Amino acid sequence: MKYINLDAQVGDLAGVISPARYLERLPSLADDLPVGARGFATAPEHYDFYGKRCVKDLAVQYVRTVGADDQQLEIQFRHNCWKHDEDLVIRYAGVSGFDAGGVENDNWAHLGTVILDEVLPHRNGCSHEIAFWSGSLTVVCRDLVATWTEADCPDKS
Repeated sequence: MKYINLDAQVGDLAGVISPARYLERLPSLADDLPVGARGFATAPEHYDFYGKRCVKDLAVQYVRTVGADDQQLEIQFRHNCWKHDEDLVIRYAGVSGFDAGGVENDNWAHLGTVILDEVLPHRNGCSHEIAFWSGSLTVVCRDLVATWTEADCPDKS
């Protein structure tokens, strides 16, 4: 995995904006987000902690570059059977920055599960900042596409 330095325009998910404050500001930020990022960030269940399509409690299964260049990135998140019945794949196009804080040797399992995320406008399109129990991921890109897919969950009733 190639790590790319981010510029100073990316916010600090862990310290600057609380989840409640981000949700208050999201409606005013949404129009400045690219189409895919806007749809993902403003989806009704995205921040509903009890919703099946809430990103909280998902775990990274893999992070990889896709395509012929390093400007496309894909992150797959695995569900938790007690909460979700779908996995989430996010494909980022036009990646201009990537940072994996707290990750060594592509050990994604070390991150733990998602605590919260923020999709913010950026001069290059958007930034997607994801906080985990033991680190964070930040992607700056032109846009993103989030796809939920049925999970193989033996505990599903």
